Amino acid sequence: MTATAMLARSARAVRWYVREVMGDAKYERYVRHLQAAHPGAPVPTEREFWRQHYAEQEASPGTRCC
Repeated sequence: MTATAMLARSARAVRWYVREVMGDAKYERYVRHLQAAHPGAPVPTEREFWRQHYAEQEASPGTRCC
């Protein structure tokens, strides 16, 4: 494996890690699930998804520090 290929692989790994930690991939994962489990169901926009996500989080916070 060349140094360039190793650097590119490392960059992809860091990008994946940051997206997972920050929650950026949550919407994409939800859309894939929705299309697989509920074909034909309307897919919310990313903005609608996050609004619903935060509303549910506020309604039943579960265990969190704040």
